Amino acid sequence: MAKYRLVLLRHGEGAWTKENRFCSWVDQKLSSDGIKEAQNCGKHLKALGFEFDLVFTSVLSRSIQTAWLILEEMGQEWVPIQSSWRLNERHYGALIGLNRAEMALNHGEEQVKIWRRSYDVTPPPICESHPYYDEIYNDRRYKCSDVSQENLPKAESLKDVLDRLLPYWNEKIVPELKSGKMILISAHGNSSRALLKHVEGISDEDIINVTLPTGVPILLELDENLHPLGPHQFLGDQEAIQAAIKKVEDQGKVKSAEK
Repeated sequence: MAKYRLVLLRHGEGAWTKENRFCSWVDQKLSSDGIKEAQNCGKHLKALGFEFDLVFTSVLSRSIQTAWLILEEMGQEWVPIQSSWRLNERHYGALIGLNRAEMALNHGEEQVKIWRRSYDVTPPPICESHPYYDEIYNDRRYKCSDVSQENLPKAESLKDVLDRLLPYWNEKIVPELKSGKMILISAHGNSSRALLKHVEGISDEDIINVTLPTGVPILLELDENLHPLGPHQFLGDQEAIQAAIKKVEDQGKVKSAEK
């Protein structure tokens, strides 16, 4: 019997996800398909009887919008939401805005997979001449974060994501879990992967093969020491989920017409 239960998910499809671009810290709303994904996620969680006491999101709109839509579908709009940059997507540095398939064509699929999925490889850092630098670092949401603007990352590996996420997990989320609250975390592909790596003890080598589709809730059942009672569970139609995972994996491959 699980002592604690937690639902984690990657937000619904964003506008740049649809365009197969590295979105990272550029603030994007959900696409029309992403809105449907979030709504369907809420319907499914409601049908399964989930009742949340607290929601955690990043400070990026696609994460927050997903949480809003889920709670609306569940009739739980009143549930408090707490947001932190520490749950943000991985900072992809100089890769932000670039098309993944085009990157695979220019640099090879294996290199793009390493940039996207490896644990400790950091992409080239963003510089002030980057077209999205000012949009990110002049954004008011980071002026009230718990670190100074100059200490915000300019590029991150998955290890870096875990390092900045862990204090928030340990100091903010874990105490709420241990108080008995049912928690939803609406985050991103890499912040969710980093958290799964920590909770489930996934190795540095194996995390490269963990892929999360958009808008699919993940159930974690934990014992009194916050150790998993089993592997994480994707909630929903398993065949559709596997197809969605393949779709994400294929984003970093050269399109067949370009091969």
